[in-house]
Amino acid sequence: MKIYHTTKGILVENKTTFHLLKDINWDDFINDDAILLNLKNRINLENQIEDASDLLQNELLPPVQSQEIWASGVTYFNSKLGREAESKEAGGSSFYARVYEAERPELFFKATANRTVGHGGKVRIRKDSQWDVPEPELTLAITSSGKIIGYTIGNDMSSRSIEGENPLYLPQAKTYDGCAAVGPCILLTEEPLASSTKIHLQIARDNKVVFEGSIGIDQMKRKLTDIVGYLYRECSFPNGSLLMTGTGIVPSADFTLKSNDVITITIDGIGTLVNTVA
Repeated sequence: MKIYHTTKGILVENKTTFHLLKDINWDDFINDDAILLNLKNRINLENQIEDASDLLQNELLPPVQSQEIWASGVTYFNSKLGREAESKEAGGSSFYARVYEAERPELFFKATANRTVGHGGKVRIRKDSQWDVPEPELTLAITSSGKIIGYTIGNDMSSRSIEGENPLYLPQAKTYDGCAAVGPCILLTEEPLASSTKIHLQIARDNKVVFEGSIGIDQMKRKLTDIVGYLYRECSFPNGSLLMTGTGIVPSADFTLKSNDVITITIDGIGTLVNTVA
């Protein structure tokens, strides 16, 4: 079952039917350990709609309201290699190797709703950065109790030039206006995603593909429940949270995003998130 946050209410996709739940607060709705069971009891013929295309095309919001968005880094071997290369001259490359092997994951605050866009929105690159990339990431929807209730797609926009200059500049490389995209929906499921799930990234410029890559989530070094456990150790999230789980698709050092590039991220079973660089 998939849910979409729209200006008209919460749109529920249940196999072949769509249902619109009106006058429901997103924060109250999403922060529910039994959301899937409760939702099955709420959808019926009275709230079923015949055509959801207008809502999906013109009324879609990012699936976040008061939730904080956090991220975990260096969870894939490719990410470790990329971070080591970008920070080598600054003397910080060994830090990433240590993080990759350590029990404690790298966790950092990414964004709030006002710095985040949804499907079809415009992400940004910093004006004081010369090397910028998207980072396609499986993103967890987590309740205030720490339960993973669903999955969405995240784009962790990153300034590799700022991060590579000094690892202590990570917050500036990661957090700024338009630094994140999430959506288009949240896949609700009681079962973990299949280990065969793939993440796909494509970047188009002037209608031509200039980069593409794919990776399986089975290449992630850490267990999702372990990352969530560390995030919730000493932080409370009254409205729940979204957690980006790292990227394994790292463009080469000679690639950087440009204005008007179109970023397309697809995760098997969830959907496709498309954004344009402002």
